Amino acid sequence: MDFTLTEAQRELAALTREIVESSGAPWADLVKAGVVPEDPAELGVLEHCAVLVELGRAVAAVPYLPATLAQTALALSGRRVDPATVLSVALAEDPAGAKTAVPCATSAEAFLVASGDEVFLVQAADLDIAPQVLLDGSEAGTFAFTGGGEPVEGVTPGWLTTRYALGLCAYQLGVTERALELTAEHARTRVQFGRPIGAFQAVAQRLADAYVDVSAIRLTLWQAAWRLAEGLPAEAEVATAKFWAADAGHRVAHTAVHVHGGTGIDMGHGVHRYFTAAKRAEFELGGATAQLLRLSAAM
Repeated sequence: MDFTLTEAQRELAALTREIVESSGAPWADLVKAGVVPEDPAELGVLEHCAVLVELGRAVAAVPYLPATLAQTALALSGRRVDPATVLSVALAEDPAGAKTAVPCATSAEAFLVASGDEVFLVQAADLDIAPQVLLDGSEAGTFAFTGGGEPVEGVTPGWLTTRYALGLCAYQLGVTERALELTAEHARTRVQFGRPIGAFQAVAQRLADAYVDVSAIRLTLWQAAWRLAEGLPAEAEVATAKFWAADAGHRVAHTAVHVHGGTGIDMGHGVHRYFTAAKRAEFELGGATAQLLRLSAAM
């Protein structure tokens, strides 16, 4: 099946790339440019994924995924919020507490909390938030959700978690695509023993494997996104996309570090940002084994 993006979707992705590469205030400029629209219905699943791939390529520190997902969920329940408003999503593991490392926890004005079989809108002022710094240096936090807030009608925890996971897969695709590009360029220009290191068989094999892994992340992401966009059952496809994003993302991240050698573990080097972003997405997706178990249950 052809998952090629439409011209409008490609233009949206190109606009996103231009903003995150040149703007000093990317979140404000994404809102101003309409990448975060006033009416969430203007963009669908495929458009959001196209934007998130570009944000992953830049490892952009913007709250796009949780904010737009929350805005879309609220719009489904008949509520509208200013697109510039930072909202976040807390996917509770059980009714007694919220998920560890809620993104944008210290900057969000409110949270959509999935707890039990309901979703609640909870104001940040009503929560005791403990700030955290995630693996990639971005801000987050934790809080205990013991009830309260306003129920969000028409949105289920399953709807929320499925689309959040798909968004993470899209972001991971962007991270791994760019990490592979940087690594391939390094292999072409780094010379050892009178030859570019990419000419050595072991390095070439690692890069070839990484290419296959990135292709698998891409294919499974767009397959799952397309089915969701068409309103088709996608439980197995999303679990498959999560598996590849977590498992292949792990391998690509380590390949980038290993091929870069000593510079790969230098926290001041650009490739380290992609390593930590890929690892964070891997951990947040739940790891490859968890996705295989979900996939086997779905089958």
